[in-house]
Amino acid sequence: MRFKVKHVTEYAYQEPVGLCHNRLCLTPLTGVQQTCLSSAIEIVPAPDEFCYRTDFFGNTLAFFSTYKDHDNLEITSTSEVNLSSRPEADEALGSQVLWRAVNQLLSRQGKDLYEIVQYVLPSRFIPKNDVIKEFSQDCFAEDATMWAACNGLMQKIHKTIEFKPGFTTINTPVEHVVKARKGVCQDFAHLMISCLRTMGLAARYVSGYLETLPPPGKKKLVGSDASHAWVSVYFPSVGWVEFDPTNCLLPSFKHITIGYGRDYHDVAPIKGIVFSSGKQDLTVKVDVTRLD
Repeated sequence: MRFKVKHVTEYAYQEPVGLCHNRLCLTPLTGVQQTCLSSAIEIVPAPDEFCYRTDFFGNTLAFFSTYKDHDNLEITSTSEVNLSSRPEADEALGSQVLWRAVNQLLSRQGKDLYEIVQYVLPSRFIPKNDVIKEFSQDCFAEDATMWAACNGLMQKIHKTIEFKPGFTTINTPVEHVVKARKGVCQDFAHLMISCLRTMGLAARYVSGYLETLPPPGKKKLVGSDASHAWVSVYFPSVGWVEFDPTNCLLPSFKHITIGYGRDYHDVAPIKGIVFSSGKQDLTVKVDVTRLD
């Protein structure tokens, strides 16, 4: 199944910006279930420096710098991807391995697990503490399989946390989300990852897009889609299995992956530094269009 993704970000500055350095994570990955057929980034005003690099996690990043004064900055990323089936979910569903056995495996930290164990450790937005443990522990009975524990945790987060746009920022602590019982997709993903790591399991943050459809009888508005976030969990002998706690489902043909990281900080769509004395207004428009 092919999709076209257009992601437009515009900054309007109150005062001229004389210098900016930015990092973009907007290029879809190519992997077993997804192929990036084409990708292009257009920046206005045209940057003085621009390059692509592959980061530690295998994500494609773009870096650019602009040295001339500007009042607006517009970044347009246009990509086309092809998605295929995700067999890992079916394999994980049939797995009888206990979550406790996975915990013990990862605690040994063998050389063959170095790349995986990094996703058990706390990170900038992922704490491990008693608040998180208390929230998650009823999903992790001693005799629970890895699948049952992860699926149960996804369902609990979906049922107990209200999706509330604008209630949090990216800097809102996960503990606050647990107490307030409100958040957005980044919060849902961070909370599930925090719970899994607190229980000694490996989980990583997935940044991407999700195809959305308008209500019956309504037209889809241009720019009405958005970036999305979900979770990838390590299952021995299976690999990485993905869960979407915001929608309480397993990602399939509608989830387009941009990057993997320890948390949002590793795969933020855009981050950087500007030299200016004024405020800024931000506008983001995303369109995910099915091509076949």
